[in-house]
Amino acid sequence: MYPVLFTIPGIGWPISSFGAMMALGFLIGYWISILRMKEEGLDPEDAANLLMVIMLGGVFGAKLYYATSFYLIYGDPFWQSMFSRGGLVFYGGFIGGGLAGYLGCKYWKVPPIQLANAAAISLAVGQAIGRVGCFLVGDDYGIASDLPWAVAFPNGLPPVHYPVHPTMLYETLWLTLAASYLWFRRKQSASLMGEFLILNGIGRTVIEHWRLNERVALGLSEAQFIGMGLVVFGVILIVRARAARGEGGVQTEPTSSRS
Repeated sequence: MYPVLFTIPGIGWPISSFGAMMALGFLIGYWISILRMKEEGLDPEDAANLLMVIMLGGVFGAKLYYATSFYLIYGDPFWQSMFSRGGLVFYGGFIGGGLAGYLGCKYWKVPPIQLANAAAISLAVGQAIGRVGCFLVGDDYGIASDLPWAVAFPNGLPPVHYPVHPTMLYETLWLTLAASYLWFRRKQSASLMGEFLILNGIGRTVIEHWRLNERVALGLSEAQFIGMGLVVFGVILIVRARAARGEGGVQTEPTSSRS
């Protein structure tokens, strides 16, 4: 584990591995989004403003989801959770970033569906990199395991001194495969965001089997219900997109957001 990569000389400010991975995920996601926005016919001048709004909304949503859920379920101090070095919940970030992106699209007059399709691959890549950060700080690990790749996190969140499933890396592997698939599908897919939601939901629902999260109903965790909901929502997006294209499957050329 490497929770702190280094400390800035003179001021003693620690640079956490989680923060570094999160920043790297945003930077690579930004670069991919610029390429995808051009492919979708969107003006790249809108990219910087929109992606910054999405990033801020995503971070805030991820922390708010984490702090609220742990306060309601476990009674953890709300503000302490909000400013902890771990505890970013992807689904909270997805909701927060999605809402911020939608409002940004309305403000800058960018078609939200095209933006969503442009951002799908970036979401998969950014989440995959972010999960590496979770591994480095020992957050979101799984149940006990005797498999050769099981890992103990003595300085984790919380500490665990016996080998457990490194479920963060399971998600990184799945999301990397998903991002590769989406990249090759980007010009044929009726709804790239729909396909991302399906892949994300399937991966999380399966990997959650090895996670520690409390089961809330039917032997399933909250994350599994959300994951299944994402699959359903993704299917709806694809069906609607195919209907909009017509039964012949002819895709119209994307139009720019500016006249």
